[in-house]
Amino acid sequence: MKAPDSILFGTGEYTTGLTASGQAKSDKSLGVVALTFFDLRTKGKVGDRIALVGTNAEKEPKIQEHFRENLTFTNIGSKEFEFFPKSGRDPKAYLSAIKAFKPGDLCTVFTPDDTHFEICKAALEGGLHVLVTKPMVKTLAQHKELVSIAKAKGVLLQIEVHKRFDPIYNDARQRIQSLGTFGYFTSFMSQPKMQLETFREWAGISSDISYYLNSHHVDFHVWAMQGIAKPVSVYATASTGVAEKILGRSCEDTITLTVTWKNSTGSSGHATYTSSWTASKSDVHSQQRFFCQMERAEVTVDQAHRGYYVAEDDVGFNSCNPLFIRNKPEEEEEEEAEAERRHRNEDSLGRYVGQGCYGYISFERFVEAATAITKGEAKPEDFNSELPTGYSTVQVTAILEAGRKSLDEKRVVSILYDDQGEVDKLD
Repeated sequence: MKAPDSILFGTGEYTTGLTASGQAKSDKSLGVVALTFFDLRTKGKVGDRIALVGTNAEKEPKIQEHFRENLTFTNIGSKEFEFFPKSGRDPKAYLSAIKAFKPGDLCTVFTPDDTHFEICKAALEGGLHVLVTKPMVKTLAQHKELVSIAKAKGVLLQIEVHKRFDPIYNDARQRIQSLGTFGYFTSFMSQPKMQLETFREWAGISSDISYYLNSHHVDFHVWAMQGIAKPVSVYATASTGVAEKILGRSCEDTITLTVTWKNSTGSSGHATYTSSWTASKSDVHSQQRFFCQMERAEVTVDQAHRGYYVAEDDVGFNSCNPLFIRNKPEEEEEEEAEAERRHRNEDSLGRYVGQGCYGYISFERFVEAATAITKGEAKPEDFNSELPTGYSTVQVTAILEAGRKSLDEKRVVSILYDDQGEVDKLD
């Protein structure tokens, strides 16, 4: 059977490495999604057709040039792609792309939060397997509708939350699962103020920093609490004043969700998830850490700092994390040519060796699972306990939406469950 073809919805930083002002200055300057799929195509895990879908055809030549100049890895074959829309501006170009592909193909959705639902729904109804960045959607009702469509179509619906594939987070989750009842969890995640320029079109309008960043640790905690505890209420608070100066409109700087959890034993625990996009420039692009207190142990992870530091004249001091993504090539040039490049301070040509990074593995596991489903070797529900599927992440969306409702309505929001123990609604 031929490997499935792929549609990559969204042409921004995470997919291509480009922002409105040019090449990203973060660790994602080469992008993640397109680079990964070009490598997966070279390995034969996805088919020859890869489409990038945006809303403006004028962006295609800029992406072509960026890939040609910067994706110079010697072991990645073709970097060719189709582009939608074919001409002009078309916010519905995703529909044309879906029609151009077939059921059983794959798609990734890395677009603004408020567009996820309509794109995912159309893709699922077209019989495509869907991997969507967090948050999957902004409301519990939309999340449950997508899960229902995916089930009816027999396709995989999955959230791209790569921290599940970080060996440290993964190990922490497995340990937490055997440490008794839950007591307390706190997490913090931030990004520097410059990201607000990247997100200017939607920040504080169609989504907020909690949906964008708290979703990482909310997902991790929901995953770690499977079979142990469930969230029952949410109260949110926020800081303001900095983002609105940058954007010229109302926008929360920092959001904290305080969530009450109930253990299966009947006892209670609580958690706070804090995220901010008004951090100062530091040694990492994103501060990210958590502390979890269980009945028989405490678990602390500083995901941003791995004990690896580099200080460069033109860059400054950095704490590097090549476990997430590795864009530096492994050199394989002849010694004389390499010496000349070093003399000119140019980057070396070489092989792409990021296949073992968890930013890559997150996509590879999705491709492998979706392919097995299309081949009839597995069913979508077989992956509910292994992958962050739509079915297994309903509590995540419930917490995030409850947080937004709590901020807007200035009250505690309850998460209610049905007789089968499944999330029912917010109250």
